[in-house]
Amino acid sequence: MFIQLKSFILATAFIFLTLFTGGCASSITRMTVDGMKPLMEKMRVASTSNQDVEIVRDAMPAFLVQMDGFIEVSPENRFLLANAAESYMGYAFLFVEDTDRDRAKALYYKSREYALRNLKLNKIFAQALEQDDIEVFKQALKTIHKRDIAPLYFAANAWLQWIRLDHAENPNALNDLPKVEAITDRVLELDDTFYYGGIHAVLGAWYVSRPQMFGGQPDLAKFQFEEAFEISESKFLLWQYLYARYYAVEIKDRKLFVDTLNQVISAPDDLLPQEAFVNAAVKLKAGELLKRADDYFVIAGQATGSVK
Repeated sequence: MFIQLKSFILATAFIFLTLFTGGCASSITRMTVDGMKPLMEKMRVASTSNQDVEIVRDAMPAFLVQMDGFIEVSPENRFLLANAAESYMGYAFLFVEDTDRDRAKALYYKSREYALRNLKLNKIFAQALEQDDIEVFKQALKTIHKRDIAPLYFAANAWLQWIRLDHAENPNALNDLPKVEAITDRVLELDDTFYYGGIHAVLGAWYVSRPQMFGGQPDLAKFQFEEAFEISESKFLLWQYLYARYYAVEIKDRKLFVDTLNQVISAPDDLLPQEAFVNAAVKLKAGELLKRADDYFVIAGQATGSVK
């Protein structure tokens, strides 16, 4: 692991040095970046299986900046674009949104843009994305195949999160919903088990938190969450957190809210070793959310109002 980290640091230093020297070094720099995929995959495994939330959290901003630099060097690298989309999305949700919604909104937007840049390497999709015709867009999505399910999933997820945070100040953001829903449909068609059934949890949260004018659908939300629980075997704790945070709050079931969060908090640390970091971070978020139960439910006969 030390050798891998040392190699990564040396490669990173070389890349950023050549970024500022230009000339014939640019092609060498791109070859170096493109050749780092195996190393970065191993480093991803190391970080996602690390239970020390503080170490990974504190390292993420520097990692995101590095990813931006790598993409500057190799702007059509599908692996980098997909991983940048996932990283910005995860960082925004786990560590930013609870304290700085405006910053989280910007990070979700950047995640969406990286995912869409990946998908726009398909020229048919790129052209359809710029059009208002939703049927043309749906047809273009049929040319996106399973190898690109990661950018599809993170595009839909980050886009919905951005709309959720932005629509109150920018109602025009809601105009994007038909395209986002078309993308989620394509993910469901290609592989609804991707990322532990994540598309079901995303839809579950959206169906109960969507703007009132579009009608919340708690029954459908429950079905989607149950699908995510089944696919993940309830081992990916983020889905239970979302279930408490959105579904239990929406149906005003405080007991379900408290019980679900306590299940998350008390879950074994080795429940899903390959996702130890996310599960550990979610357990911390669940503890903080549980402390705020009174913000979401009735106190002494008076509603405090919904906190979105």
